Amino acid sequence: MRAYYWPILSGFLLGSSAFLPWITVGEQQYGGIPDVTAFWVLGLAVVTVILASLSIATRKNSRHPLLIVGLFAFGILFLAEQLMERTASQQGWAMSQARAIVSGTQATPAIEPIMASGIYLGLAASMMIALFGFTVVVSQAPQVYAIAEDDDL
Repeated sequence: MRAYYWPILSGFLLGSSAFLPWITVGEQQYGGIPDVTAFWVLGLAVVTVILASLSIATRKNSRHPLLIVGLFAFGILFLAEQLMERTASQQGWAMSQARAIVSGTQATPAIEPIMASGIYLGLAASMMIALFGFTVVVSQAPQVYAIAEDDDL
């Protein structure tokens, strides 16, 4: 049952990633707790900690739900990163075009968005939760062997 401390730690890491920025564009940061996806990630982190704590307290196996929670968290974070990156680059392009129109000069290239520490921490934590839950699927099957009979009697 000591193995369930792994998803508890991962749940706390996943929850802390919801408070960190996920995408940065220059000085501007996107993602984190005011965003709806961050609330979903925080909720999944709470569910992970509760499931793992109940598994320790009751000594019952809850790896299947942890697999599902980890996969949901990974999917939310991955899709949020993809959508935020596209949105941030489009906003940067629109702002550079607007500044060029107002000032009457050539448009400057927009700053490319980069992934921040929150998304890395969240993806790693959700992957650890999913891999822990996946251990129930890839468990070792019992060895089947034939018992030798004594035929010499």
